[in-house]
Amino acid sequence: MTQVLPKLLTFNEFIEWYPNDGKRYELHKGVIIEMPPPTGSHEKVVGFIAHKLTVEFDRLNLRYTIPKTVSIKTPSAESAYSPDVLLLNLDNLDNEPLFQKQSTVSQAASVPIVIEVVSSNWRDDYYNKLRDYEEMGIPEYWIADYAALGARKFIGNPKQPTIFICELVDGEYQMISFQGNTAISSPTFPQLNLTAQQIFNAAN
Repeated sequence: MTQVLPKLLTFNEFIEWYPNDGKRYELHKGVIIEMPPPTGSHEKVVGFIAHKLTVEFDRLNLRYTIPKTVSIKTPSAESAYSPDVLLLNLDNLDNEPLFQKQSTVSQAASVPIVIEVVSSNWRDDYYNKLRDYEEMGIPEYWIADYAALGARKFIGNPKQPTIFICELVDGEYQMISFQGNTAISSPTFPQLNLTAQQIFNAAN
């Protein structure tokens, strides 16, 4: 008996399929993934980080925004992600061919920072998305593991809540971890006054 493999979707097929059912979906290497409903703690962390970054780019009078729903299309076009926090550079959106009709960006110049707040599917944030954001050339990627869900090789044994700031250096991410009351060091916002513990506390 011949097993028929499921057809992998292109990005355009995924966009055409996307239902208006209130759920979030991502395309991972051509496969549709329904995102798990976020917990209240997860959403409080997302809101806290978005607020802190908004205050900072507003203080610096930068033409940035944090949209509610924008997808990132990876260079291979096999994946499309909907990050928890996406900092958009408004000045580059005219160069984005998919933004007006499909609310999608595909250029690193449009994304100064992308942030994933870790949930049950933590491997996506630590492996797949890190690799794809790196390949795309996004200069700064945060992994906010407030619930200490990631592997021990990343966050220690016993596991500790950790924020990773991944800075693109010579085409590769350099990961720096922040725990406790350590001040976070953001390459995009070097004067950002924020500690890892403040982010963790936002979940309570």
